[in-house]
Amino acid sequence: MSKVIVITGAGSGLGRALARCFVADGDHVVLLGRTMSKLEAVVGELGDNALAVGCDVGNPDSVRAAFAKIAERHPKIDVLINNAAKIDYSTLARASDSHIIDIVMTNLAGNMFASRAAINMMERGGHIINVTSVSVEEPYPHHVVYQGSKGGVEAMSKHLQDELRPDGIRVTVVRAGPMLDEDYQAQSGAEESAAFFQASLERGMNLMEMPVSHFKSITWVFRSLIDMPDDMHVDTLRFNSRKP
Repeated sequence: MSKVIVITGAGSGLGRALARCFVADGDHVVLLGRTMSKLEAVVGELGDNALAVGCDVGNPDSVRAAFAKIAERHPKIDVLINNAAKIDYSTLARASDSHIIDIVMTNLAGNMFASRAAINMMERGGHIINVTSVSVEEPYPHHVVYQGSKGGVEAMSKHLQDELRPDGIRVTVVRAGPMLDEDYQAQSGAEESAAFFQASLERGMNLMEMPVSHFKSITWVFRSLIDMPDDMHVDTLRFNSRKP
C-alpha cells in the first residue's frame, strides 16, 4: 500500500534522492524546502505523485502554513523524514550570532516544528525519521554548533519515542556518514572550508582519503525502515561510507 511521505530539505541532496526513490515505488511524496525553484524542478521530474511546498523549517509560522497546505491534498501523513539541515564550519569561539541561531533553528528547532505538525496528522503506524550525523560522536573539528544541534535531535528523538509510544507512532534516528552527489555544493565559504580541512589534518583526519557514499546508495536504508513490520522498531540506525 502506498504511503504519504513528507521530506524536509527535499530540493537537492539526500532529500531529492529519497523523493525519487519513493515515487518510483508508488508512494506519494511531499517535498518541503526553502527554494521553490528547486522543489518544482524535482516535482516536474517526478509527476503527479509529488507535491512541492515551500517551507523554512526554522520558522514555526512557515511550518504551520506548509502543513496546512499539505492537509489540503493529504489529510493524513504516514511518514515524516526530517532531513533539512544547515552546516557552516566554525569554532564556537569564532561563531557569529547568525551562525549559531541559523544552525540551531534549522537543525534542532526545525525538527521539532515539523515533527509537531506531522504528529497531529498521523495515526497509529506513523513514523518520524530524524537524520543526524556520525559527527555527533566523531571528532570533526569546527563542527561544535552542528554537532550540538544534531546531538539535541538524538536526545529529543529518544524522549519523543517514549511520548508517542502509546499512540503507535515510531521515531527513528538515522545517523548518517559522509555522502554527496554530482550536484553537491558546500554551504561554507572557501576560507571556512580550508580552515576545516587544515584542522582535520591536525586531528589526524585526511578528508581527501575518507570514503564518501552517493546519496542514491543510501535510499534503501530509509525504504527498509519505512517498510518494517508492525512488530518491529529501530531506535537508531547508523551507517557509514566505505571504499568499494
